[in-house]
Amino acid sequence: MEADGYDVVVVGGGAAGLAAALGAAEAARAAGARISIGLLERADEAEAGGNTRWSPAYMRLESPQRLAPRFVDDMLDLSRQRSDPRYVARLAAEATATLAWIEGHGVSFHTPATYFLTSAAPRIQPVGGGASLVRELSAAAAAAGAELRYRTAAQRIVVGADGRLAGVDVQRADGSLQTLACGALILACGGFETDPALMARTFGPGAEAMRPISPGTRFNRGDGIRMALALGAQASGDWNGLHAEPVDPRATKAEAVVLVYPYGVLVNQRGQRFVDEGSGRVDETWEIFARQIFFEQPGRIAYVILDQRLVEIANYERAIRSDVEPLRAETLGGLAAAIGVDAPALRATIEAYNAAAPGDESAFDATRVDGLRTRDGYVPPKSNWARRIDRPPYLAYPVVCAIAYTFGGVATNEQAEVLGADGAPIAGLYAAGEITGLYYGKAPGGTSVLRGLVFGRIAGGRAVAFVHASRSNPRVPHALG
Repeated sequence: MEADGYDVVVVGGGAAGLAAALGAAEAARAAGARISIGLLERADEAEAGGNTRWSPAYMRLESPQRLAPRFVDDMLDLSRQRSDPRYVARLAAEATATLAWIEGHGVSFHTPATYFLTSAAPRIQPVGGGASLVRELSAAAAAAGAELRYRTAAQRIVVGADGRLAGVDVQRADGSLQTLACGALILACGGFETDPALMARTFGPGAEAMRPISPGTRFNRGDGIRMALALGAQASGDWNGLHAEPVDPRATKAEAVVLVYPYGVLVNQRGQRFVDEGSGRVDETWEIFARQIFFEQPGRIAYVILDQRLVEIANYERAIRSDVEPLRAETLGGLAAAIGVDAPALRATIEAYNAAAPGDESAFDATRVDGLRTRDGYVPPKSNWARRIDRPPYLAYPVVCAIAYTFGGVATNEQAEVLGADGAPIAGLYAAGEITGLYYGKAPGGTSVLRGLVFGRIAGGRAVAFVHASRSNPRVPHALG
């Protein structure tokens, strides 16, 4: 197996990996140290960037200079206090400085019209979404001296005779194998969304068929997690958890979400409601409902049933990213036939819902939790936006669960150091982004790309410091604390 190497190797070319490579190159230059940096990306250059390339890259801030209110509290509350509070505090402390750094490399931010008509927290976005992050940070990392190697997949961490990290085995584009020596390794290659065996073993039979949210998701095969765990890394995060979104299965575009379900009802293949569509703001419920559709509903599909009241809602179109028109019919029976649902069952569901909906709809407000709820005793209730569905033509969107990222990963501390079974850092090994286990229960919206950038940059700086210190003292036992 041919040998080669770098002082610092980064695995993965999404937000976390690019921030790591750029951060490392800049840290080396600031230290006046000759430290070589290589970034390995499984995809070719045109598709590189994993989930980031296709993501809107929303971030949980009011502006690039100001976090959303309750940023730390919300992250910890959503995890029921299981997320590492030191990690979350470091994320909050470094977020605005990291975005200023990103802006210095050609990425601008704005406050977008998101596809959430209601949301629990404000969001900003890079102009051009995640694709602009990949484009600008790739160029900046290369200009700073990092070598970006595409169609190169990391397979195994190499340990030297002294028991310390020594390199990584990779498979190149031509299928040949190579060992890359390195003094420090940064894993930033995503979760295990498209590892069929691990998906089925973790979430149950059939989970391997879950639809990826984007073309970039298919490159997230759990390699980094497997390599780190084989080396003795500690697992972290909710291994029963994943971030998923309800998308139109007919659509050809990435992240084809349909988020107008609060203004109608969701029914399954039996024509029955199964959730409280108005139980919270869209960014508080979409993940839960997507999971329920996949894991609990027949055929792993549901249908959003609406009427002409939808088109009265200002800007409703931005909550629908499908590139396929809804199914339409003048009668509920016709709509049932169009979606392949039993007509009497669908008609009974809508009639029961309409009878439970309040007659006075004057309190309806699509932009906030409005308290317009169904009468007591109706199950499942609809806690907000409960308007009747009786103005044809009726509309329906099919929706299925699409996976964006898994929650289970490797344990890291606030320095982006990978932790071993004893809780101590593994010398020279770092990780950032979706490969790291942070989330439990529900993912706080607008934090995934952000934490990749923040901890990628931290990892790059720490890896360079580790290599620099190791040159001065070869007996350095752990990454610097």
